[in-house]
Amino acid sequence: MKVLLTGGSGVMGRSTIPALLDAGHTVVALARSSKAAKAVAQRGAEPVVADLFDQQALATAMRGCDAVVNYATRVPVGFTMLLPGAWRSNDRLRSHGTAVVAAAAREAGVGRLVQQSLSFVYADHGDDWVDEHSDIELTRATEHIVVAEGEIDEFTRSGGEGVSLRYGQIAGLDGNSAWLLRRARAGRRIGIGDPDSWAHVVHIEDVGPATVAALTVPAGAYNVGAEPVKRRDMADTFALAAGRKEGRFFSMVTVRLGGQRLEMISRSQRVSSQRFCDRTGWHPQYPKLTPDWFDGVL
Repeated sequence: MKVLLTGGSGVMGRSTIPALLDAGHTVVALARSSKAAKAVAQRGAEPVVADLFDQQALATAMRGCDAVVNYATRVPVGFTMLLPGAWRSNDRLRSHGTAVVAAAAREAGVGRLVQQSLSFVYADHGDDWVDEHSDIELTRATEHIVVAEGEIDEFTRSGGEGVSLRYGQIAGLDGNSAWLLRRARAGRRIGIGDPDSWAHVVHIEDVGPATVAALTVPAGAYNVGAEPVKRRDMADTFALAAGRKEGRFFSMVTVRLGGQRLEMISRSQRVSSQRFCDRTGWHPQYPKLTPDWFDGVL
């Protein structure tokens, strides 16, 4: 297949471009600047400089492509996520940006559209397993994720094949993991939520193979990640990787003061990726969170 990838110069692109190339696909990567174009070229993709919000430019870039993978994000790192307006760019990319990408794909005659989504959309389910039929909870924090998935569903209804991949929290060689490790090394608090609740995580190097698998899976939404992990174990794993014995937790008062963004990432979500595994044969190379996920991060 010939695949156009957005977000190729970012963290997810670092895993996705080589995985697509290794699977025999041709990769065209959208770049917003000459610096981003150089980055995707170094990863082996053909760069195309265009604005994600320019439908005509996108449609031109997409012509001749069999699939589009939309991984364009701008996620704030650490406490910057709590600053006013910190999520504005990322929210716009998810809602308006996804709509433009989907419209351009239809105009260009692309048959398949894969969208990066998040399992954070699910409600708090305690110790119950969460699958693709579980309830989601719509808040201001999750609204843009749900809107983006709606655009993918509309792409399918209009005759294409739309796939939303609900990834867990990305961990490994990325900015937020590095921030958490630095805090853990300094003995500061890193855990968010009830220590006995569940979190859904995915190693960054598993994103690329999952993307390859998504090029043939039936249309729909799929959870993608490693085994769910208790938040206490998650905090301790970061701490061990940083040279500490155990991870410390923020108080629940702090979480409540953090508003809907912190509420979203503190929900108990024992997410199963079994449906995606069964339908594609994909299995995570990093099936369980361990300290070696963070080798070389610091």
